[in-house]
Amino acid sequence: MVERERTGRHAFLVAAGILLTRLFGLVRTSVFSHYFGLLTDPADAFNSAFRIPNFLQTLFGEGVLSASFIPVYSRLLAAKDEEEAGRVAGAVAALLGLTLSVFVLAGVLATPLFIELVAAGFRGAKRELAIRLARILFVGAGLLVMSAWCLGILNSHRRFFLSYSAPVAWNLVMIGSMVAFARRVDLSSLAVVLAWGSVAGSALQFAVQLPAVLALVRRLRLRWDPQSAHLRQVVRNFIPVFFSRGVVQISAYVDIWLASWLPTGAVTGLSNAQLLYTLPVSLFGMSVSAAELPAMSSALGGAAEVAEYVRDRLNRGLRQIAFFIVPSAMAFLALGDVIAGALFQTGRFTHENAVYVWGILAGSAIGLLASTLGRLYSSTYYALRDTRTPLRYAIVRVTLTTALGYLCALPLPVWLGIEPRWGVAGLTASAGIAGWVEFTLLRRTLNARIGRTGLPAALTAKLWISATAGAAAAWGMKLGIGVQIAARHPRPAAAAILALYGILFFGVAYLLGVQECGQALRRFRR
Repeated sequence: MVERERTGRHAFLVAAGILLTRLFGLVRTSVFSHYFGLLTDPADAFNSAFRIPNFLQTLFGEGVLSASFIPVYSRLLAAKDEEEAGRVAGAVAALLGLTLSVFVLAGVLATPLFIELVAAGFRGAKRELAIRLARILFVGAGLLVMSAWCLGILNSHRRFFLSYSAPVAWNLVMIGSMVAFARRVDLSSLAVVLAWGSVAGSALQFAVQLPAVLALVRRLRLRWDPQSAHLRQVVRNFIPVFFSRGVVQISAYVDIWLASWLPTGAVTGLSNAQLLYTLPVSLFGMSVSAAELPAMSSALGGAAEVAEYVRDRLNRGLRQIAFFIVPSAMAFLALGDVIAGALFQTGRFTHENAVYVWGILAGSAIGLLASTLGRLYSSTYYALRDTRTPLRYAIVRVTLTTALGYLCALPLPVWLGIEPRWGVAGLTASAGIAGWVEFTLLRRTLNARIGRTGLPAALTAKLWISATAGAAAAWGMKLGIGVQIAARHPRPAAAAILALYGILFFGVAYLLGVQECGQALRRFRR
């Protein structure tokens, strides 16, 4: 057995990098909302076009490479075999570069077909603009995948902050593109400028990581080596994760396709809401999962020893994640308008738009905890060199999401007699229900393999009680301030309301004896 590795500091560095990146991402989205608004065709065209090459990034990018490459590479580092580690890293880079070149070219040529599949409701100039934007963005997606290769190496060497803060460069270039050209061109032309800014930012994101990678992998050889058993293991791991990510992305594109049939603003509203509800998943779920994956993968010893080691790490990680995700879900459910108004309300983005985003956020709150905990469960399977089980359950989740998403987005609003545009909230709610099904399956199968895992019922109850108490007080403050005043001054109102919510959640949880409160206080003091 390797010595028990303390990953608290690693998780903090991942979270710090993600937080920095997401803050700049929120600034980017706020600037985008200021110039493009919510109910404009260029806004919908850009957000839909952005999803298409993002499919390539997701299939080959961070999650897939982390699941297939890090377990093998980390084990080589733990065994002190730097020569073979360098060969594997170089061979993966060479194979990835060749494969990406083919996929980028094919994507550019097939863009009209993708637009028809993803945004079938677009017509005329809106459709043509989406096609043009997607073709530009494909190039940047290829560069972002190579950036994910850098992330896999840096994480395996426990260099977490650089890899997760590097996207700040991408956000900065996009923000600069909008600010520099907004007053010079119309909205459609500005969308094209922004797409090229995304490509330039992707190149910069890759470039800032490369020197550190070259310094760490001193025996890097950029050469395809089909004789390497370790490389074949990476490829074998890659294929199930590739298809797993693929079916999950199909679900995301089904959401966009369904939203494209709803009134204008549904696609952009869904994109804004996704930026918010994926923040806690990335900030807390990804930080713990990213820190634990190389640590779990480095475990050596017998099957019973490894199972005990992995089970202990998993249970600790689940507690850490739940402590932050439960209050996040409650905030989205009860205070989504406050959050959306503080971040996006400017220029063409109005208070009514913030309320619309709140409805979508409330739907996402249903499955936020399950989706985040499921991420750590999937990482545990990957550390155990099992990439097929998460694939099977991902297929189940996507099938449920697609069926429920259609019912909740299109027929259900008609049956209930509400405005069709609110069907987009049904998309996030249905995804949450499917997320709970996937999480249950992942936990049950892993428990049979390594022993009992999961959150204690007492801890879960204490967290929800604390979050409910904080939300009730924050809601009372919102009513006391007044809806009209809060709408005119969204940021000062949000600062007061959300501060009260956070303080009361933490205070009640501390009084109820949640040990993560004490741990957080000790870290803060240090």
